[in-house]
Amino acid sequence: MRLILIDRVTEARRNFYPLALSRPIWELRCGITSLEEKLQAKVTPNETACFVPDYLAETYRTRTTNAVNDVAALAGDDLLVVDARLRADTLDIAPTGPSQVGLDEQGQVLYARIAQTDLGRLSGNDIDAFLESAKSTLPKIECKLPTWKYTWDLILANPDQLTVDFATAGHSGIEGNVEQPNAIRGGAQDVYVAPGVTIHPMVVIDAENGPVYIDEGAEIHPFTRIEGPCYIGKDSILLGAKCREGNSIGPVCRIGGELEESIIQGHSNKYHDGFIGHSYVGEWVNLGALTTNSDLKNDYSAVSVMLDGKHAISTGSTKVGSLIGDHTKTSIGTLFNTGSYVGAMTIIMATGKPLPKSIPSFIWYIEGMMTKGFGRRKLYETAGTALGRRGCQWTDAEQTMWDAVFETTAPVRNEAIKKSRRAMMTK
Repeated sequence: MRLILIDRVTEARRNFYPLALSRPIWELRCGITSLEEKLQAKVTPNETACFVPDYLAETYRTRTTNAVNDVAALAGDDLLVVDARLRADTLDIAPTGPSQVGLDEQGQVLYARIAQTDLGRLSGNDIDAFLESAKSTLPKIECKLPTWKYTWDLILANPDQLTVDFATAGHSGIEGNVEQPNAIRGGAQDVYVAPGVTIHPMVVIDAENGPVYIDEGAEIHPFTRIEGPCYIGKDSILLGAKCREGNSIGPVCRIGGELEESIIQGHSNKYHDGFIGHSYVGEWVNLGALTTNSDLKNDYSAVSVMLDGKHAISTGSTKVGSLIGDHTKTSIGTLFNTGSYVGAMTIIMATGKPLPKSIPSFIWYIEGMMTKGFGRRKLYETAGTALGRRGCQWTDAEQTMWDAVFETTAPVRNEAIKKSRRAMMTK
């Protein structure tokens, strides 16, 4: 059986911006692993292929061994086609069996199980046409399977998912180098220190309320406290951090200050003091010293987020911090409001007070105004420098992808700039 992951250009996809601007939804993290890894573990396919928005295809091919946007993958084997938003833990369907198409309430395909013997009845030159052919040809059922609806769903589920993933991984014990003195609280079976990890003296690992998984090559500096459940990714460094419960930290991050119930995709820096809580931070983000977000309103009411800069969406939770896109940089003393949306490739200059709740992509936020600043070329130069510092390279394909993101996000950005200019003129 071949697993086919699909991430189509739909309104539902926008619910995962700004993180999904630069990656398929299944690359997002929750717990120890990505959504793709969870789906693969659930259905155990012989191989996996995927279909992404066209503008992501070239760069994504460099990050995966899966076939990308290749219609040849839609032939030659039993197929299980799965929307990236489906939750692996509740994907209660047999991977193989009679052909059927599961539709959501809007009539969109959430999954399609297609027996190889039925493939000859289907047609289509791309994934959209193929799925339309499946809808019109194969038996259909109304699908009740739960889906991830917004990025904050991943944040809120992260603590419990960490515990589940730790048990699934089946690792425990100390295989890395733990220097003395140190303190490990809770059961030894709830701590895993992978080979190549270095834990300096004067570190506390508290697994009393959840497991702690420290992955290969990570380094934990003195006076760091790590509370479970928690995952620290490969080659990441914690520098005297207060790593509170419920964090998933991806690879090659630098983390200081206080972090609570947050997900950091990877290759990002929160090196200095400051608080980030109940947030999702993308890749290649640099949070300046004392950058802090609120994750709880003073009246304890449900937090809302404006994904499009206009319409507030209730998260249903009293605790949601910030959604921060890739390559965004903040100055010292930046203060993010509760439920902030901060786009990708954005430069933030602190104002001394909480910033607007929605800041679009490719914005230079300077002296309280949304501006074009020095333009995207300068942002690309900075991104190339940041990648180079981690041994990575800014490529033509990467720039082409970001040019597409720039065009996609232009309407919201241009309106925000116009609104900022009008406000300045009335002062």
